[in-house]
Amino acid sequence: MATANVFTNSTTTDPEPPAMTLTPVAEAKLRELMHQRNIPNYGLRVFVTGGGCSGLQYGMVFEAQPRPFDTVVEQNGVRLFIDPTSLIYLHGSTIDFVDSLMGGGFKIDNPNAVASCGCGHSFRTKDSSTTDEGASCGSGCGCH
Repeated sequence: MATANVFTNSTTTDPEPPAMTLTPVAEAKLRELMHQRNIPNYGLRVFVTGGGCSGLQYGMVFEAQPRPFDTVVEQNGVRLFIDPTSLIYLHGSTIDFVDSLMGGGFKIDNPNAVASCGCGHSFRTKDSSTTDEGASCGSGCGCH
């Protein structure tokens, strides 16, 4: 049975950037959500699926355990689970939580994205073959 790859984000200078990081605000918000839902030992699965107006879209869901072959990033006790395919698109990304008058939500700053939807839910990489011209991401942002 395959095991997950576990990485711990630290403040030391690593030659390769971590698979993914959390801002302090995102980390605090995840802790708050897990406490509210009474799932303190869960992790956040971060994944990429096809769709959205830019070709790929982000997804997040809480899960109890990593799956085989997942990369597990642990930052101050908060765990992120990333499957191998999603990691190709997400490596080096940072998750932030933004709260504004228009509402709050998690935002991914992805260095691999060459184009993204105006709302930030959808993106395209230089290697993406999908360009859904005129498609809508379904978030109500009206971007194309």
